[in-house]
Order: sequence, then C-alpha cells, then structure tokens
Amino acid sequence: MVGYIEASAAPVKKTGQIKLYAPEDFEGMRKASQLTARCLDELVDIVVPGVTTAEIDRFVYEFGMNNGGYHAATLNYRGYKYSSCTSINHVVCHGMPGPKPLKEGDIINIDVTFIVDGWYGDSSRMYPVGKLKRAAERLIEVTHESLMRGIEAAKPGNTTGDIGHAIQSFAEAERCSVVRDFCGHGLGRLFHDEPNILHYGKPGTGVELKPGMIFTIEPMINLGKPDVKVLKDGWTAVTRDKSLSAQFEHSIGITKTGNDVFTLSPKDLFNPLAARQAE
Repeated sequence: MVGYIEASAAPVKKTGQIKLYAPEDFEGMRKASQLTARCLDELVDIVVPGVTTAEIDRFVYEFGMNNGGYHAATLNYRGYKYSSCTSINHVVCHGMPGPKPLKEGDIINIDVTFIVDGWYGDSSRMYPVGKLKRAAERLIEVTHESLMRGIEAAKPGNTTGDIGHAIQSFAEAERCSVVRDFCGHGLGRLFHDEPNILHYGKPGTGVELKPGMIFTIEPMINLGKPDVKVLKDGWTAVTRDKSLSAQFEHSIGITKTGNDVFTLSPKDLFNPLAARQAE
C-alpha cells in the first residue's frame, strides 16, 4: 500500500511515499517548467535538416545559462554528459547528442529538464525535420493525442490506471503500441520520485490521484511492436523492430478539480504539426 505525505514534512529524497505539494509549490514548479517550455519553443526554428544533435544540446545548455544561469538536470546525472536527450526515428528515449546531422524526413524527440530554485521542470516534444512521410506524421498525431487523453484522465478520485488505460486504449485502437519499459514519474524537488505513471493499465487500478501530487505523463508510442532494447552505451533505447517511435511529455499537478499543466508552450507550439498548419 502506497502512503501519502505532505511535501513540507518529507525529506528531499525518495521515501517510497507520494508527496502532496502545497499551492505555493505549484508556482515553483511552474517557474521551472516554463523555462523548459520556452527553451523547447525556441528549438522549433533550430531543428532543420543539417543541424546536429550536438548543436541542439549546446543550444539547450546556453539557453539555461543565458536565462538565469540554470543548468539542465540531465547534465552529469548518473554519468550522462548532456543537457538534453535527442531521440531520432526508432530511438525511443535517452538518445545521446552527437555529430550526426538531421536529415529531411527525420522525426526527433527532444527532452529537457531545467532546475530552478530546486524545482524540476521536465518536458519533451516531437519535432519534424523538413517534410515528413504520412506514417511519421500519423505517429506524431497519435502520440500527442495519447498524452492529451492521459492528462484528461488525471484528476482527483481517478487512479494511475485510469491514465494508463486512456493512453493505451487510444493508441492501440490506432494500431500503434505502447512502450512498457519506461514510465512517467513523480516530480518536484526530485528529478524522479513516486509514483510511477504507467502508460498502459486497467481503469480503477494503481494509485489514487489526490490534490497536491506532481508527476510527468510521457507516453512512448511505436508504429510497430512495443519491444525495446538499450544499446551498449547504457542509455539509448531503441525499438527492437526498428519501427518509428514518438514521445510527448508534460509535467502536471493534481488540483481539487482536475490538473494543472506546468509545461504548456508559451507560443502554443507543443503540437508541432498543428503549429505548422497554423502558419
């Protein structure tokens, strides 16, 4: 049985309990999350054919330094050497930046977490590189809608299983698969905390959602089978069948009436295909 604890009474470490944060804590989360969201907005014009993921990572590092001297949570996290994760095409998550340039038709997920005044703002988005094939566009559309349905299910009285079911039932009805190997996670003054947020599940199962909970929802959806393997670098996770994979992520807090999405795009660019169509 998972227990709950007021965050103000809990040590800043994993305790196995779910921390319940106060309204003023939500403002701390919003500040960190909006720095992350602004950075991801700026990357829209940078992600083009020919740019390297090392250049993208350098931009993320410099953006934090130039906007208050903040660094990304991934930098030197458990030996990881970069300020972002850049996951291209069949890379599911934790892709490591490098010198290879992006090509026309690639899709890339960029995952950034800034720490501001001790709060972690975690978000990721998909970016189309030039003109996409319809299969890649469709995967991005399905993945974005999967996240939106998961967020819609995130309200007090529901459970983590309700979130997972909302994502899984939609994605699988669209003939896509949900990755089981990775999940969303509690957040706040820790990068990864309780509870785990599975992106599949049965209604009414799992942990009850209560006001004050803060966590990420970040479904990884594959065009092929859900099976994943981690490469020898110890970080990069790829689809075993080399099918395309996509991911969107928001950091949210549960309120008395629903939820508060901290990582909303200031420029309304979170959904890249919708943003393109609006131009």
